[in-house]
Amino acid sequence: MKQYLGQIVGAGLALTLAAASYGADAPSSSTTDTSSLSATSELPEIMVTAEKRSERLNDVPLSITALSDDQMSKQGIDDVADLQKVVPGFSYRLSQNGTPILQIRGIGFYDEQVAVSPTVTVYVDQVPLPYGRMIEGASLDLERVEVLKGPQGTLFGQNSTAGAINYIAAKPTSSFEAGADLDYGRFNAVTVGGFVSGPVAENVTARFAFKSETRGDWQYNRDDTDTLGRKNFQTARLLLDWQPAEALKVEFNINGWLDKSDTQMSQAREYLPVSPVPPLTPATQRTAAALTNYPYLTTDNNRAADWNAGVDFARDDHFFQTAMRADYALADNLKIVSITSYSNLVVLDPIDADGTDVQALLVHQSGSISSASQELRLEASSERVDWIVGGNYQRDRNREIQYTIIDGSNSQAPTPSGTFIHFDGINLLNDQQIRTASAFANATLKFSDQWSVQSAVRYTSQDFGFSGCLQDNGTPTGFRLAEPGVPPFGCATLLPSGVPGLYETALDQNNVSWRGSLNWKPNVDSLIYASVTKGYKSGSFGTLPAVSYQQFKPVSQESVIAYETGFKTSFDNRRFDVSGATFYYDYDNKQIQGYVVVPPFGNLPYLVNVPKSRVAGGEFQVTAVPVDGLRTTLSGTYLSTKVKGTALVGSPFGAIVDANGEALPATPKWQGMADAEYDFPVGDLTAFVGAGYSYQTGSDAAFGANTGPAGSQEWFYIRGYGLLGARAGVSIHDRYRIQLYGENITDTNYWNNVTHIYDTVDRIYGFPATFGIRASARF
Repeated sequence: MKQYLGQIVGAGLALTLAAASYGADAPSSSTTDTSSLSATSELPEIMVTAEKRSERLNDVPLSITALSDDQMSKQGIDDVADLQKVVPGFSYRLSQNGTPILQIRGIGFYDEQVAVSPTVTVYVDQVPLPYGRMIEGASLDLERVEVLKGPQGTLFGQNSTAGAINYIAAKPTSSFEAGADLDYGRFNAVTVGGFVSGPVAENVTARFAFKSETRGDWQYNRDDTDTLGRKNFQTARLLLDWQPAEALKVEFNINGWLDKSDTQMSQAREYLPVSPVPPLTPATQRTAAALTNYPYLTTDNNRAADWNAGVDFARDDHFFQTAMRADYALADNLKIVSITSYSNLVVLDPIDADGTDVQALLVHQSGSISSASQELRLEASSERVDWIVGGNYQRDRNREIQYTIIDGSNSQAPTPSGTFIHFDGINLLNDQQIRTASAFANATLKFSDQWSVQSAVRYTSQDFGFSGCLQDNGTPTGFRLAEPGVPPFGCATLLPSGVPGLYETALDQNNVSWRGSLNWKPNVDSLIYASVTKGYKSGSFGTLPAVSYQQFKPVSQESVIAYETGFKTSFDNRRFDVSGATFYYDYDNKQIQGYVVVPPFGNLPYLVNVPKSRVAGGEFQVTAVPVDGLRTTLSGTYLSTKVKGTALVGSPFGAIVDANGEALPATPKWQGMADAEYDFPVGDLTAFVGAGYSYQTGSDAAFGANTGPAGSQEWFYIRGYGLLGARAGVSIHDRYRIQLYGENITDTNYWNNVTHIYDTVDRIYGFPATFGIRASARF
C-alpha cells in the first residue's frame, strides 16, 4: 500500500508542475467579482445523479438529501459518521471490532466481520465501495454528497435495502486551480489537505487531492496511568479525464488510504459471564475473580476506557482502488457507459474486546478483500422517455482470520474423562469467494409536463463459496488441548464425516428487485410521488468458533417491499424548500445480530434471520432563507419498528426469547436536526456565524434486553442524546476562509453501541467536546 500511495503522491506532484506550466496563463474559473458579493437571498438549484443521470433534485421521485462541499466544510462533515448531523433518518454506530454500521430509517446491518455486506452501500462517482471497512477515504475533495433513502437495488444493486450514499468527487478543471486546507483542534489534532487541478496535455485534464489527519490520544485508562486514541490517517486521489474525440470521454480514478490509528477502546460496565460452567479450572477462576472485582464505572465518562497494558493497539489498514469510466455517444441522445473498478483492502486490527485491563479476550483481526466489478449500460433520453438498460458483474475474494487469545469463563472445555481443560488460544477462519451477476433496466415515461411513471427491474444471481473452521492457534495452550488429535494450527471443526477439518460449502442465491412510481409535477418546482419498491440483501456466513459444521449455517437473503409517498416543493422565489415522505417497509428474513449458544464457548453474538418485521414512519425537512443572509434548516424523522410474529432468538443473557412485538435493535423512534447560519458583510469581507443541533431518542441494542436479571434493564440500552455544534468565521472574496468551530460543545456523554462479545457488557462511547480553527485557500 505504501508504494501505491507513493505512486499517487508522485503523480500528483508531477501534475502540480504540469498544470502550473500549462495553465499559468489561463484565466482561473474560481475568479469572483467582489463587487457582486452579497448575502444569501435564495437557495441554490441542486443537481443530482441519483438515477445515474444529471437531474434537478425536485424532479427525482426519491427521498434524497444532497449537500454541497461548501456546506460540508462549514458544518464539519468530514466523514460518513458526520452525516448523522445533517441527514434526516441517518444514524451511525461503531462495532467493537471497528466496522462502521450505517443506518437509514432504522435499517442497517450489524456484524463484527471485516467482509460485511451493508444495507447502505457507499459509492464514489457510481464506483462501489461494497464493504463497510472500505469507506474511510470516500469524503476526500468533494463536489457534493447525495444520500438516497429507501431500497436502491434496481440501479445500484442489492445490499442497498436501506439506501445508498453517492459521493461526487470534485472533477479536473479546464484551467489551473489549486487549494489548501489546514485544521487544528483539541487533542493536538492536525488535518492538512489540498488539491491541484488543470490541463496537463491536449485533451487531458487532471486533479490530485490529498489529506493527512493526525491526533494525539483522547482516551485514558481507569487508573489514569496510560492514554490511547491517536489518529494517523492519510489518503490521496488522482483523477485523469481524457477526451480523445468529441463522442468519447474517459475518466481514470486512482485512490488509496493508509490508517495506522489506534482502535477505539470500549468501556466495560458490567460482568456477565458467557458460560460459567462449574467446576472452573484454576486459570478460569483467576479471571472470573478479577472480572468480578473489577472497578466498573458507575458514572458516564466518554473518555474513560481500559485495555491490556503493554499491547500496541495501532491498526495497520490500507486500501487501494483504481477505476475507469468511459462514455461514448452513439447519437445525440444515446450513449453507452462502462464503469470498471478494482478495490483491495487489507486490515490488521488489535482489539481488547473485554474493555478491562484483565487478560480476558484479545483479538487480532486480520483480513483482506479484493473486489472487481464491471458495469456496462446503455442510456437514452428524449422529450418523453428516458431509459437505461445494462448489466453488472462483480467478483469478490474475502479472507479473514481472527487470532483470539481468551482467558475467561469459556476458555475451558470438558474432556472424555469428565475433567475440564483450560485453553487460551483459538483462531476463527472465514474464506469466501463471491460471484455476482445482474441485469437491469429503468425507464421513465412522461405523459405530459405534469404526469409521469417510472419502472425499474433488476435480476441478480450470486454464488458464494465458503470455507472456514475453528482453528488451534499453535500455542502450547491452544484449543487442541480440548480436542485431542488436532495438530498445531489444525482445524477443530467436526465435519459431516465426524473428523475435524476445514469445512467447505456453498450458497447460491438469486432474486428480482423492482420499482414503480407515479409522479405528478403541479409546477416546475414541485413534485408529488408514490412508489413501491422490492429490494434484497444477500445472505452470508458468519465468523464463529464452530465446533461443528452445523454451526456454520448461513443467514439467508433478506427482502423488503417498501411503500413510500412524498413531496418536494420550492416557493417564494426559492427562499423555501420543503420536502417530506411517509413510508412503510415490510421485511422478510431481516438479518439481525442476535446471540447463539456455541458449546463449549457459551452465548456468543451471531447473525439470525427474523422471519417477519416492519418499519413505518415519516420525515420532513424545511430549508429557508427567511431574511437575506440567514439560512435555516429544520428536519425530523419518526420511526416505528416491530417484529411481526414468532421470532426465536438468543438474548444477550444466554436465553432463547421470542422477539415478537419488539422493536428492531438500535432504531431510535425520533430523530431531529436544526441548523442556522447567518452571513453578513464586514467591509470587504463576508462574516458568518452558525450553529447546529441533532437529537435522537433512546433504543435497545439487542433483542431481549429487558429479560435479564434484576437491575439489568439499562445494560443494553442506548440512551437518547443531543449534540450541539457551532461555527463562526470570515470569507475573503470567496477565496480564503478562516473559521472557529466547536463540536459537541456541551461535552455530552453518549454511547452509540452496547456489546456483549465476551464476559463483560461494553459501551462504545462517542467523541467528547472538540474545538478548533480551520483555514482554507483557493487559487
